[in-house]
Amino acid sequence: MSSEGDRTESAGGAAELAAALRGKRALLVASTGGHLAQIVRWSERFGLRPDSVFATFDSEQSRSLLRGRDVVTLDYVPPRGLKPAFRAAVRLHRETRRERFDVVLSTGAAVGISAYAIGQLRRLPVVYIESVSRFDGPSATGRILEKLPRIQRYSQHAGWADRPGWRLGPSLLDDYTAVPAPDRAPRGEDGRRVFVSLGTIKPFRFDALVDAVRKQLRPGDTVTWQLGVTTRDDLPGNVNQELRAEEFDRLLTDSDVFVTHSGVGTLLRALELGVRPVVVPRLAARGEHVDDHQLQVARELAGRGLVALRSPDELASEDLDPADVVIRRSGDTSA
Repeated sequence: MSSEGDRTESAGGAAELAAALRGKRALLVASTGGHLAQIVRWSERFGLRPDSVFATFDSEQSRSLLRGRDVVTLDYVPPRGLKPAFRAAVRLHRETRRERFDVVLSTGAAVGISAYAIGQLRRLPVVYIESVSRFDGPSATGRILEKLPRIQRYSQHAGWADRPGWRLGPSLLDDYTAVPAPDRAPRGEDGRRVFVSLGTIKPFRFDALVDAVRKQLRPGDTVTWQLGVTTRDDLPGNVNQELRAEEFDRLLTDSDVFVTHSGVGTLLRALELGVRPVVVPRLAARGEHVDDHQLQVARELAGRGLVALRSPDELASEDLDPADVVIRRSGDTSA
């Protein structure tokens, strides 16, 4: 868990980076999911020009989150997909060759390689902010980029920011604190309203979380599922593969409990809306992701009191009861 000294240094890095980027027109390149959620937040926090251009993949999330913004839609680049990343760079260059930018900014994942290529081709400054999910060192993309010249690399965590070629930058996690929830009226005999989200990362299923939640449902509970590629035909309630951002937000705030994987984009949105989720991380050993960075994310947020961390075997029916903790964002005096 971050110390107060680490947070002070991180705030200094945020101010320095914001001062350098404020008012710039940027090309912002990121995968969908947590990477896109983070880069949108950085664009707002750094005060980038509103005509900056986002480059990402087509999804319900990107269409909703980037509505009204300038967007270049790229073909999907899978994790560690270097060849697709270079093909994406060619398309990105072709689509933006008449545009003028001051800086290229990326949060990854593999499409961050495309961002670097464009920056070098256009002779533009390139800034790479490693995902907040990387607590013990850079991602595969970050490790590639640290070997390349003419790029500014920032970590969101002090634990490895002294790695050669990296600096400590801002951290999105420092925006949030957990506080007791206001008293709720008793629900009587009504069932619980449960929202479950598995994210949309391809091609990884997450049946362990689905089965764990289903096992703990009580008669009268209502449940909405967002399954991504985890296709199922045996589930009660409302089943969706993807959800529009507006519907996702409504479910987050209207449900009694939110159960989810440890995807950064999903968690940041829950925290933003004041919701403390129950988190079950995907694990590589079960074939649910390429590595165990989701477990690192969940442990850090649990240490800050921002999530309830569970494994599929640990999830209990009581975890689906209404939360007794809510999240407050810095500067918000409500709750």
